[in-house]
Amino acid sequence: MPEGPELHLASHFVNQACRGLVFGGHVEKSPVSRNPEVPFESSAYYISASARGKELRLTLSPLPGAQPPREPLALIFRFGMSGSFQLAPSNALPRHAHLRFYTAPPGPQLALCFVDIRRFGHWDLGGEWQPGRGPCVLLEYEQFRKNVLQNLADKVFDRPICEALLDQRFFNGIGNYLRAEILYRLRIPPFEKARTVLEVLKQHRPSPELTLSQKIKAKLQNPDLLELCHSVPKEVVQLGGKGYGQESGEEDFAAFRAWLQCYGMVGMSSLRDRHGRTIWFQGDPGPLAPKGGKSRQKKSKGKQRGPEERMEDTPPPSKTSSRRVAWKGLPEQTTAQQPEGTSFQQDPKVPPVTEKGKRRGQWANSGCCRPQKMKTDNPLLEPEETSAS
Repeated sequence: MPEGPELHLASHFVNQACRGLVFGGHVEKSPVSRNPEVPFESSAYYISASARGKELRLTLSPLPGAQPPREPLALIFRFGMSGSFQLAPSNALPRHAHLRFYTAPPGPQLALCFVDIRRFGHWDLGGEWQPGRGPCVLLEYEQFRKNVLQNLADKVFDRPICEALLDQRFFNGIGNYLRAEILYRLRIPPFEKARTVLEVLKQHRPSPELTLSQKIKAKLQNPDLLELCHSVPKEVVQLGGKGYGQESGEEDFAAFRAWLQCYGMVGMSSLRDRHGRTIWFQGDPGPLAPKGGKSRQKKSKGKQRGPEERMEDTPPPSKTSSRRVAWKGLPEQTTAQQPEGTSFQQDPKVPPVTEKGKRRGQWANSGCCRPQKMKTDNPLLEPEETSAS
C-alpha cells in the first residue's frame, strides 16, 4: 500500500514527467469512479505536485492568455491501497485510469492519469491538506516530534505501539511496512504500550559536555523511534523506483525488496492488530498482544510451502498493469497477509476442503475481489480503505 515515501516519489514523478508539457482541455473522470467531477477547463495549463505525509497536492495552473480566464485549481489525492500516477499516450490509456489530464496540441497527445485498481483512492477539490493530520514525518520532522511528545496523554498511546504508529494525527506518512521496519530495527515488541515506549524520549537529553559533532555522531549511531520515523522513510525515497523508476515491471521494485529487513521476510512472525492489520516482527510480540492471536512465521521456499509462498511463484503481471502499481506481489497480497479488512477464513457453514482435493492456488479464485471497509473509531487511523489513507 502506498505510504509516505510512495506519495513523495509520486510527486517527484509528476514534476519531472510534466516539466515542459502544456496541458489543455477539460479534465476527464472515468464513469465508474465515485470521486467528484473536476470542473476545470483551460486551453493551456501546467501541472505540478507536492506531497505531505500520505497526501499529494496536484496544482493546475493556467498559462497567461489561456482561455477561458480562470484561477489555478488544486486537488488533494489520497492513494488508498493502489493509487499511482502514470503518463501515457492518449490512445493507449492504462486500465483503471480514473482521472485524466490531456496535453494540448501540437505533438502526440499524452495523458497524466491517476490509476487506482482497487478504487480506494480519493481526490478532493480545494487543495487543503486534510484537517487533523499531523506534521509530515519526512518534511516536518521537528514539528512531528514535538506533536508526538506533547500529546502522550492522548488515549491512542494507551494502545500497542504498532497501532499508534498508524494514527495519522501523529505519524502522518507511516504505514504498515514502515512500522514493521522501524520497530524491528530497535527490537521493540510491536505490542508494547506506546506510551511506555515514547515517554522515555521526553527525558532523553544529550550530555552538555559533548561537542556538536559528538552529539550528531551519537544520534546517527543510536537513533530513537521518532528519529527512525523520519530517516527510514527517507531511505525508501532515496531508493527510487517503486513504479516511478527507469525499469518496468517487477524489476522496478528490486531495490526495495532488497532493502526490507522485516516486512514479509523469511523467519519473521506476524500477528493481526485489533484493526485487522498484519504486523511483522521477530521475537516476543509484547504484553498487549491479542489474546488467542496465532502468530504465523514466514517459511523459506525450501520448506513445505503454504498458499502465501505459492503466491510468490505466480507469473509477474503484464507491463500495463504493473508499471506503476507498487503493491502487486508484495507480502500484503499473500494468503496470510491479504489486504486488511478482507477475510479468507473458512466459512463455518462450508465443509473444509481436504488436502487431497485442494488444488494449487485454489484460494486465489475465491471471488473475494473487493475487501469490505472496516469500522474504526478514528478516521485518521489506518487502514487504507478509510478516507484518511
